[in-house]
Amino acid sequence: MSELDSELEDRLVRCFASVFPALSEDEIRAASADSSGVWDSLATVTLGAVIEEEFSVAIDPNVLPDLDSFKAFLACLRQAGVN
Repeated sequence: MSELDSELEDRLVRCFASVFPALSEDEIRAASADSSGVWDSLATVTLGAVIEEEFSVAIDPNVLPDLDSFKAFLACLRQAGVN
């Protein structure tokens, strides 16, 4: 993993930690709406807003429901060219 990828993931972990403070870093990296009892639609919207602010990106509200895991948000950021 490159240093830029590592920094991107670390920043994303911090975003997730602000929304899901009870999860460990390992739990965050494996987190999904299906695996986490605390992840609901409000958490998705909150997470989207936190990530938009942190990375200065706009997440299309139409794709937000599909962003249901740490990996999905990470892929979205990479697709948007964030590094």
